[in-house]
Amino acid sequence: MDAQIPEETTEENPNGRVDSDRIKQSRRYVIACAVFASLNSVLLGYDVGVMSGCILFIQKDLHITEVQQEILVGCLSFISLVGSLAAGRTSDAIGRKWTIALAAVIFQAGAAVMTFAPSFTVLMVGRLLAGVGIGFGIMIAPVYIAEISPAVTRGSLSSFPEIFINVGILLGYISNYAFSGLSNHINWRVMLAVGILPSVFIGFALLVIPESPRWLVLQNRAEEARSVLVKIVGSEEEATERLAEIETAAVTATAGKLESAKPVWSEILNPSPVLRRMLITGLGIQCFQQITGIDATVYYSPTILRTAGIKSDNKLLAATIAIGFTKTLFILIAILLIDRVGRKPLLYVSTIGMTICLFGLAASLSLLDKGLVSTPAGIAVAMVTVCGNVAFFSVGMGPISWVMGSEIFPLRVRAQAAALGTVANRVSSGLVAMSFLSICNAISVGGTFFIFGVLSALSVAFMYRFVPETRGKNLEQIEALFGDEGEWEGKEMELSNVKYEGIVNK
Repeated sequence: MDAQIPEETTEENPNGRVDSDRIKQSRRYVIACAVFASLNSVLLGYDVGVMSGCILFIQKDLHITEVQQEILVGCLSFISLVGSLAAGRTSDAIGRKWTIALAAVIFQAGAAVMTFAPSFTVLMVGRLLAGVGIGFGIMIAPVYIAEISPAVTRGSLSSFPEIFINVGILLGYISNYAFSGLSNHINWRVMLAVGILPSVFIGFALLVIPESPRWLVLQNRAEEARSVLVKIVGSEEEATERLAEIETAAVTATAGKLESAKPVWSEILNPSPVLRRMLITGLGIQCFQQITGIDATVYYSPTILRTAGIKSDNKLLAATIAIGFTKTLFILIAILLIDRVGRKPLLYVSTIGMTICLFGLAASLSLLDKGLVSTPAGIAVAMVTVCGNVAFFSVGMGPISWVMGSEIFPLRVRAQAAALGTVANRVSSGLVAMSFLSICNAISVGGTFFIFGVLSALSVAFMYRFVPETRGKNLEQIEALFGDEGEWEGKEMELSNVKYEGIVNK
């Protein structure tokens, strides 16, 4: 097997023009599929962004306590575990495509309940439903996109869910500002109701997107898989080659299953050395994405900026729009670079930049608290460091944790392992979101961000030690990559001399 998948080129033949048109059409088709599959990610982003402002008005309308605020914000991450864990098995049973649809339906139900909630208890019921839907959506989208994408564009396309999360966050911030002028009883309800709209478009998406060819192979539907691959790669010959690779991986995985007689979850919980390396990389990068405090920064950005000296609700919400715009802008930069410069260089830039910004924010807030700097200077530094933190996050940690989590696992365990990675991400997010205010009260906001800075510094070492470069390698080659312990430890290797057959069972 070649070490790199070449760019799709047009063969010299009488039908060269036709081939070129088909390849261009296939690229547009794959991009459209990635966009539609990522719509569920808008729901998560919108919820994160809108809740940062909603909580200000829910507190005034329903008179909830600070602990209830933490529960309301943080519970979504924990309850999404139910959706993420169920999504792996569900997507293996009914397919990736219809799991995307199920996620949208569940979220719509939850958003509707929250919109009309008369009390904190009913609001929590809606929040729990929405969390399950989000758990389904954020797990299945990266897996689906990774399985339909050509190797040369998989990194960029697998980053689409992260783009849409950022778009959702920005839309949530804008919604906060746009509807903040309504009465306290109405404004937060309208803000939450607007979140139903993205899930409606998913119904139209189902008419466009195909089922994952890799899932179809596992269901012994090879002809359907081949038809999908022809649409994806634009070439009958390449589609046949890709189908053969997928069938080989599927047969190997099935043979391993028969030989070991272990269900998928048993294999994950008692992994082979190769799968263990994959799990350390996949789960570790997902945990570091959250324990460095990104969700706390987004959820509680009004609290952070109020500590820096901004007192007006309108000014706070306007400032959050700048944060959301920065986060969205830099994720677009990541998409342009991820398949050109690779995963690891972007991860280094991201984690080092985040570490500097987090320590800078911690220092500025601590100096403000002691009266050692003026309020205007404190506000300026806080805005620069918060925007810098989300910008560096979006360049690397934000998209690449999902890309790596969807591409490094072997076919037979991919859905379940990706679900486990999502669980790690959501647990970490929930712990941070549900404890942030309490920790701030105990050691100050500045002290809390100092802890985030330390954890971010540790993430740099983790990226160096445990995360390999996967740029340009197809999903089956990546299995072989983790079979080489030297490469897993960060050294480059040639894949042309490595066979991936049976690698998961080594």
